[in-house]
Amino acid sequence: MRTQIRLGTIWGIPIGLHTSWFLVFILITWTLAQGYMPEDFPGLSVAMRWILAAVTSLLFFASVLAHELGHAFFAQRYGIPVHSITLFIFGGVAQIERQPETAGSEFVIAIAGPAVSLLLGGIFGGLWFVTQSVAFLAAPLFWLARINVILALFNMIPGFPLDGGRVLRAAVWAFSNNFTLANRVAAASGQIVAFGFLAVGIFNVFNGSVLNGIWLAFIGWFLQNAAAANYQQSNLQEQLRDLRVDQVMTRERPMISNRLPVSQLVNEKIMRGGPRYYFVQRDGYGFEEGDARPFGMVSVSDVTQVPAEGWPLTPAEQIMTPWEDLITTTPQTCLTDAMQIMDESNVAQLPVIEDDQLIGVLSRQQVFRYIRLRSQFSN
Repeated sequence: MRTQIRLGTIWGIPIGLHTSWFLVFILITWTLAQGYMPEDFPGLSVAMRWILAAVTSLLFFASVLAHELGHAFFAQRYGIPVHSITLFIFGGVAQIERQPETAGSEFVIAIAGPAVSLLLGGIFGGLWFVTQSVAFLAAPLFWLARINVILALFNMIPGFPLDGGRVLRAAVWAFSNNFTLANRVAAASGQIVAFGFLAVGIFNVFNGSVLNGIWLAFIGWFLQNAAAANYQQSNLQEQLRDLRVDQVMTRERPMISNRLPVSQLVNEKIMRGGPRYYFVQRDGYGFEEGDARPFGMVSVSDVTQVPAEGWPLTPAEQIMTPWEDLITTTPQTCLTDAMQIMDESNVAQLPVIEDDQLIGVLSRQQVFRYIRLRSQFSN
């Protein structure tokens, strides 16, 4: 879930909104103003209902942010970087760089979010108790107390990737001392929970509760996709955990002239089965002649930025990424860290540098091919 609107930072963590947040903000505000407040607090004026509904919605999402900050705080305490927190249609998500290294840290990070929500539920509940006679205070406080408790309980459902699913994974991991087994159990529980939501949603649709049914089915569909994606990511990280870049990278450094037209690069090299990237060198220079660093690098994505009709007149140096702007890695870098760099930078390959010299390239294609082959040999 990528941030689309940046709000600021907390503890160095970028906080942002996904555009889907606005949809659920409007729905919650409308439901509170037109349903909850007129029924439970009929003495409020129409204008007051809408103002309180909007404020309550904002406080709800502040509560969701606090829930995610609970996860983030303990992740950072265990030395795991948190790249961002994004609020979206289903609440919030903290983008944590890697899986915890122990079952204990997994449990603490997972339980922190629901614990924060329960604490907030208690705080709002206590404030509501002392302000029951003041309707414009009691109305939002009672709803916020209830919704935070519901948020905590919902997240503790033992279905991965919900917090309860992560707690389940931590428990199985601690008991079996086998992360792979724990990951499979948690993923299976996530699938069961997801299909359960789908089934209940479809049942409700056919029994006349169409809106609730569609919403439950939508939640089930989201959980099913998230569970599958999280399982694949966790499984990939587990397979790459003990590998370094130099165990997977290629030492080939395909080179082209800086004057080579893009049309020739495409037709004579890329389209004929060549690699998806080339290092650009000035005419007359090569790696073997002591020029340890190329002039720049051209990839397929660079080529696609140029209209095809302009290829014959466009030299490689005009579309290349200059050497000083390239994102690189080292041969000793952990493979999971290198993959993270590629994800964050939105690149498909990383030049590998040692002692200020280009010694090879790591690409996504190589990583996935390595995993595929290792899986075949292990079977």
